[in-house]
Amino acid sequence: MKRAAVYTRVSTVDQHPEMQLNDLRQMAAQRGYEIVAEYTDKISGTKARRLGLDQMMTDARRGRFDVVLVWASDRIARSVKHFLDVLDELNRTGVEYVSFRENIDTGGPLGRAIIIIVGAVAELERNLIVERVRAGMRRARLDGQRIGRTPLVLDSAAIQQDRQRGLSIRQIAREHSVSTATVQRVLHRHAPTTQEHAA
Repeated sequence: MKRAAVYTRVSTVDQHPEMQLNDLRQMAAQRGYEIVAEYTDKISGTKARRLGLDQMMTDARRGRFDVVLVWASDRIARSVKHFLDVLDELNRTGVEYVSFRENIDTGGPLGRAIIIIVGAVAELERNLIVERVRAGMRRARLDGQRIGRTPLVLDSAAIQQDRQRGLSIRQIAREHSVSTATVQRVLHRHAPTTQEHAA
């Protein structure tokens, strides 16, 4: 028996999700699902943060259920992109998605085809974001802006002198605002010079 989670949403606090719940409970009974969790949000679909949906996605990642039942896809997502993100994440966590009104079931052959399309769209979106970031960085470089951390400027001679004066690696690192590994690397690189001075 598959473990099911039910998600319902109404737009205002004076609306009630009972109609959605009744339809979804009946569908679960017809399919032989055991409802192990019910999540409800009383909030506009355009709001980014929804406690019920957020908790459901957290429980999905924890493997608390096998399938999510919703009354309609517009109940679960605030936009097409958000809907694709939710479906993509449910698919990655191995949770099936069933919509009562649209008759979408990602557990069946057509549903699996939908998931493939959703996954391709989600991957395309991620690639477009990466490409936009890279294009922005290229444009910034052409404008003369520095990308990334400022290169570390080391006074190797001063580090060697501090070492010869008997300062510890940690003291030198603190004095020059660098890591102890950086100090050791400088001393190692200039080891022959240090030995010559010692002689």
